Amino acid sequence: MQPTEFNADNNSSSSDIAGTSRRKFIGAAAATAAAVNLPISACAQVAGSDELKLALIGCGGRGSGAADQALTSGGTRLVAMADAFSDRLEPALSTLQAKHGSKVDVPDNRKFLGLEAYKEAVQQADVVLLTTPPGFRPMMFQAAVEAGKHIFMEKPVATDSPGIRTVFEYAKKAEEKNLKVVVGLQRRYQKSYIAAKEQVKQGLIGDIIAAQCYWNNAGIWLVDRKPEWSEMYYQVKNWYHFTWVGGDHILEQHIHNIDVINWFMDDQHPVSAQGMGGRELRTDRKTGQIFDHHYVEFVYPNGVIMNSQCRHQPECWNAVKEVIIGSKGTLFIDDSGGAIIRDRAGKTIWRYRRQDQDGNPYQNEHDELYKAIRDNKPLNNAHYGATSTFTAMLGRYATYSGKQVNWDEALAWNNSELPEKLDFATPTRFGPDANGLYPVALPGKFDPATSKYA
Repeated sequence: MQPTEFNADNNSSSSDIAGTSRRKFIGAAAATAAAVNLPISACAQVAGSDELKLALIGCGGRGSGAADQALTSGGTRLVAMADAFSDRLEPALSTLQAKHGSKVDVPDNRKFLGLEAYKEAVQQADVVLLTTPPGFRPMMFQAAVEAGKHIFMEKPVATDSPGIRTVFEYAKKAEEKNLKVVVGLQRRYQKSYIAAKEQVKQGLIGDIIAAQCYWNNAGIWLVDRKPEWSEMYYQVKNWYHFTWVGGDHILEQHIHNIDVINWFMDDQHPVSAQGMGGRELRTDRKTGQIFDHHYVEFVYPNGVIMNSQCRHQPECWNAVKEVIIGSKGTLFIDDSGGAIIRDRAGKTIWRYRRQDQDGNPYQNEHDELYKAIRDNKPLNNAHYGATSTFTAMLGRYATYSGKQVNWDEALAWNNSELPEKLDFATPTRFGPDANGLYPVALPGKFDPATSKYA
């Protein structure tokens, strides 16, 4: 793992199944737009090849983990790495070399540094691993698709409406080019969730009538400012705390649970959201912009309501899980590897227990990606990755504004907070005032359509 300053302490949940595994949310940075357009006939010509060349873009803990899983899949070689910071790239390279030896072949001329480093790295490989902070994801996904590369990209896949429209657009183009895309919503590759989804599909809980999901834990890391850092440098280092680059924890973490509900609803998405949130403990506006709690009511086209909550507050009730309520019974599930369905009388009528052959869902998603590439089988998670990202984003719009927000209306907003240019010397769109305080959304005052703060 990378230095602990970037570790997100995602405390385990307690549910009536088992404790949920811990996950570190760590990132580095990179990015801006464009790449070379290739004809469809020139794309994705690696099916059946003996070796797939990999480029890692974003070398923090999650990036290092993704590269490790990609190399563990076999028949792969890491040939390029890119990051905004050398103190992320070099430790990641050393760690991967120590474990994978000659499968890591990244000489100095294939190490790329800076916020636009991804442009060069993308050109070096057959498969790109996009594991930077999510605000950079749309432009990197676009560049990878235009260059005809297969893609693994972490969730969420955008932080604003213009970005998610880009991902929806290039999800279609990836399909047209026969590119394979996996998004890091690994519960869809976890055997317990797959088995539970089949039981729900077969009608064991009856018709879904409501759902609840949770990501409540103690909170995440913050990197202290150094005098020599520019404002852009500081915000990218602390990407989790700034909406334009991290999206807030409802998007960055809670998307996992929200995605599960969308999936079990047969990949429908909500049509509206309303909710509440704020900064009960994050009272110092010198520490960024994000809330420490969100509670959202999402409404699906058929009237089903999902109640969603996430919280970053220590010494409180922790939970990372999903509950799906049907007309005949209720499913209780989390990522511990088990699942339970109980009928209306509370009797357990189905249970899944983790088995050794289930494997690691983080590894499973990579194995499926490289198998699909070699077998030339359709695989494109970008569609549901974008849908679940925007579902979580809709929730943020609702909590930030205190208003009911409609899907179609919000999807059309031009509310990007990205800086005009991605360079450490460029001013950020929103910086601290004379007292060092950052603008924070005030429900009833904040306009999510324009990102106008009160």
